[in-house]
Amino acid sequence: MDPDPTHKVETKFGAKRRQRDRHRAMASKASTPPYPSASKLSDSLCYSQYSASLKCLEEYGSDKSKCQEHFDIYKECKKKEREARLERNRNRSFFS
Repeated sequence: MDPDPTHKVETKFGAKRRQRDRHRAMASKASTPPYPSASKLSDSLCYSQYSASLKCLEEYGSDKSKCQEHFDIYKECKKKEREARLERNRNRSFFS
């Protein structure tokens, strides 16, 4: 008797799911990176500038022109943060 063809598909997907779950478990146990992560906005070095921009918008009822100085400061901070990240990545060896 020929086995049910859907059984083979379910087994294949089950194996893939188990493999993905193992990979996620290993990734969650991985050590922290050797440099600060800004994956969350609150971890960013520019969080205070970001907050000041939002606070200004709330204060002036979304009148962006009155908050331009805050936007510029935040933009400059993000630029410096990005440059520092790129420099760290340049200094890291892919094979180390």
